[in-house]
Amino acid sequence: MKAVAALSAIALVAACGGTDDEGDDETSQEQTTDEGADDGAGDTGDEAEETEGSDEAAPPPADAPADFTLGYVLPETGQLAPLGPPQFAGVGLAIQDINDAGGVLGAQVPDAIAGDEAGQDSVAQASADRILGEGVSGIIGAAASGMSLAIVDRVTGAGVMQCSGSNTAPTFTDLDDNGLYIRTAPSDALQGPVLANLIVEDGWTNVALVARADDYGQGLADATASSLENAGASVALNETYDPNATNFDGTIQAVVSANPDAVVVIGFEEGEQILQGLIEEGFGPSEVGVYTTDGLRNPDLANSIGGGDPTVLAGLKGTAPASAENADFLASLAEFAPDLGDNTQFAPQVYDCVVTMALAAEAAGSADPEDFKAEVVNVTRDGEVCTSYEECKGMIADGVDIDYDGVSGPLDFVDAGEPGKATIEIYGFNDAGEFESIDSVESNPAEE
Repeated sequence: MKAVAALSAIALVAACGGTDDEGDDETSQEQTTDEGADDGAGDTGDEAEETEGSDEAAPPPADAPADFTLGYVLPETGQLAPLGPPQFAGVGLAIQDINDAGGVLGAQVPDAIAGDEAGQDSVAQASADRILGEGVSGIIGAAASGMSLAIVDRVTGAGVMQCSGSNTAPTFTDLDDNGLYIRTAPSDALQGPVLANLIVEDGWTNVALVARADDYGQGLADATASSLENAGASVALNETYDPNATNFDGTIQAVVSANPDAVVVIGFEEGEQILQGLIEEGFGPSEVGVYTTDGLRNPDLANSIGGGDPTVLAGLKGTAPASAENADFLASLAEFAPDLGDNTQFAPQVYDCVVTMALAAEAAGSADPEDFKAEVVNVTRDGEVCTSYEECKGMIADGVDIDYDGVSGPLDFVDAGEPGKATIEIYGFNDAGEFESIDSVESNPAEE
């Protein structure tokens, strides 16, 4: 792994400064006047809090749990359903390993209570309410940043801890969560500079960015745009789109009109339509630089878009939060969930969510998140390094201050309850249109 610093403090401060951009919002609204939205899945970002029913109070939670128990709100259906199986497996394998090591506070951890986020606020909220009614210690999820924003006030307001292994929107760093929201995935304020550096190193100087109109899309686009400009590149376009639109012709034509030498598409499944349209308009990776991010990190993407000719994506590159090269974990995951194949994205981060909360409960001597929330940061930094629940639990019992280095890599939480540095994978498609992991780069917050 090669380590590089983030491009500059200026870029990171700009990226963390917020996700609301008046001009971009107006562009998005103009684009969607002729594009109907449906009831399908989609990360709704800031709009999540305005969706009908999102302000309704959750039912009264059950009493604080005597034993450590969990639920999850993850994508069983909807646009992010492909991200569901590896995250389910991450939860299940973590619970199995915890129980093999004697459980938490002397009790076995039951299977997590399942809930679907479905890419819809109302579904995610109903799932969270049902799980909260069972008196759990923590909820894993949601996968999408917008879906987490739709439930986080309900979860943390009920005094329950929420941990996501895949929320990357910068919004969460400054969330008013009473110490009860944490994440093991790094903020896009760390991914954006790596993506920008990749684009500049590849020789492109005039870049168009199109992104989902939500916290994930806008946050990562802004972090990338700021870093591009700081590195001397021009941002020809930074525009958001409605992810639930029925077509994306307006977005595609905006890129064509900007005439960039490189294009970044920050999206989920709907981004495939945008990539297809760009290729048809002569803005594919054989003509310009084309880049995507973790939402489109799909080894089968070339086959999905190419219609039998995967070489149409030859040369496309992208970035995504990476995991440490952990052969033992991947072998255990394959044994636990053999049907996953290569689909392991965010499984390590979700596994670390479960283990981190369990270790915090052990350190606090309580399954009540109001008690163990003070320990979640402590168990990930500034102590004696341990790398498994069993090892760390034994050290806690011996009175040792631990530093859990997870299966996704060292966590080293900052006070906000999130990784203070990140390893970012660079992936791409070779001349045959085959997916490959090219490199991994460490991104650290620049010294101010």
